[in-house]
Amino acid sequence: MRRKKRNKEEHRVDESWLLPYADLLTLLVALFIVLFAMSDMDTQKYKELSEVFQNEFSGGKNIFEHNESLVEFPIESEEDEHGEEEAEEESNNKQELIKLQAIQKMIDDYIDESNLGEVIETELTDEGLLITILNDISFDSGSAVVKNEGQQIAKEVSNFLDTNPPHQIVVSGHADDRPMHNFEFASNWELSITRALNFMGFILENGDLNPTKFSAKGFGEYQPIVPNTSEKNRAKNRRVEVLILPNYEIKTDE
Repeated sequence: MRRKKRNKEEHRVDESWLLPYADLLTLLVALFIVLFAMSDMDTQKYKELSEVFQNEFSGGKNIFEHNESLVEFPIESEEDEHGEEEAEEESNNKQELIKLQAIQKMIDDYIDESNLGEVIETELTDEGLLITILNDISFDSGSAVVKNEGQQIAKEVSNFLDTNPPHQIVVSGHADDRPMHNFEFASNWELSITRALNFMGFILENGDLNPTKFSAKGFGEYQPIVPNTSEKNRAKNRRVEVLILPNYEIKTDE
């Protein structure tokens, strides 16, 4: 009988190692959770985690028995993300409007100082900042050769087009409704586009400007700003326009 009892005691397995092993696994799991979430953790969560680990190492509750979740992953809804994008877009739009208003102010000051109010004007619309130069100061009748006064204006205007970041610039030519037919130009289409190109050429003599940002258009007599009912109105319709396009959408009616 004694021998049988002794044999049973000899085959008993010592399971005391399971408790520290389980605690070690628990701490390893907690460590992986912390490493995974560390980049999104705020100060408050870090404090909570610190308290939990201090509690574990001092013989407190098992980490899985802690009442609160260690890390709360922020969930950003599509609605919040869309709202942030709209706010950023609105800010860019307002800043762009302010920039174009500043450019317009500088050009208007140049016009006043040079006494060019009767031949140059500016207008800021949702489409961009428009600079209008009447043709009579820049071209002779039926000619696309830029006169000295027009060359000087083109060079002065070019200084206001050097912006950071750069803008797209469109130079367009316009004519009145009188038929054009001479040895050089068969129509107002040809005359207006050639005038736009030649005027743009003097603008681009400014080496600080990027030619890839420029384009030219000719509209002939088909976009008058006033009816061609008098010589005074026809003079207004004969013009070159320099349009500074906004980099962001602008609203000028606010």
